[in-house]
This record gives sequence, structure tokens and C-alpha cells, in this order.
Amino acid sequence: MDPFRLVGTWDFRREIEHADGAAYTADGEARFSPEDDGRVRWAEHGTLRWAGGSTPVARTLFLVRDEPAAGPGTGWRVTFEDGRDFHPWTPGAVEHLCGRDLYAGGLSVAAVPTPEWELTWHVTGPLKDYVLHTRYTQRP
Repeated sequence: MDPFRLVGTWDFRREIEHADGAAYTADGEARFSPEDDGRVRWAEHGTLRWAGGSTPVARTLFLVRDEPAAGPGTGWRVTFEDGRDFHPWTPGAVEHLCGRDLYAGGLSVAAVPTPEWELTWHVTGPLKDYVLHTRYTQRP
């Protein structure tokens, strides 16, 4: 999916289920905006909730053209705010090794513009064991 299709404001709902039974949810806003250098800024803020309380959360990622000559909608990657690589921006299965923990996930988005899309991560390793599912819904 061409990241420029995402430009605008989206609501997100995130569900996190740990192997030990702990469950969390996060609701908030994701804003996608074009940068002057050709990247797309992906900024999220919201509230993380669990049985014992809540806390504000925020993160910024960037969608960066991996191969500028490849043309629109091809050759994109997701990077962290500090420029470190995260994963390819492509439908289907993607992986990211974070230390010894593996993020195995998938981006589910229609080939044509749609007001919803999803991202799922199954995170396993010595420090982490959970499934994270996020649904994004475009604001009118």
C-alpha cells in the first residue's frame, strides 16, 4: 500500500494479550503526515489501560522510501523516530529482531483504498511473549 494513502487522522484500538494472561488495551489517534524529505510521519498518542490503571502512550515512526527509483507504493520501510530500521512496509508477513526477541507480524490492508486496516505482532523471546493487534479506522 502506498503510504501516502494513509495521510490524515486515524483512530486506533490496540489489544495486547500476554502469555501469562495479562491483558491491555490502548485507544488513541494516529496521524500520518507527509514530510518535506519524502517520508511519511506516523505519530500515535493515546491511553494504555489495564486492570489496575492507565497511562498515556505515544510513539513516532516513519515510512521511508527504500528504493526511490522503484516508483510510488513500492520499496517502503518503517523506521523508528531515530532512524533505526524496523520492518518492510508490505502486506503479509514481516519480522523484526529486537535484541533476542522476535516480532513476527503482518500488515492486513486492502489493495484499494479502505477506511480500515490492521497490524498484528506476535512477540516471543526471553523477555517478551504476547500478541499485539491494532485496528486503524480513518476519520471522515
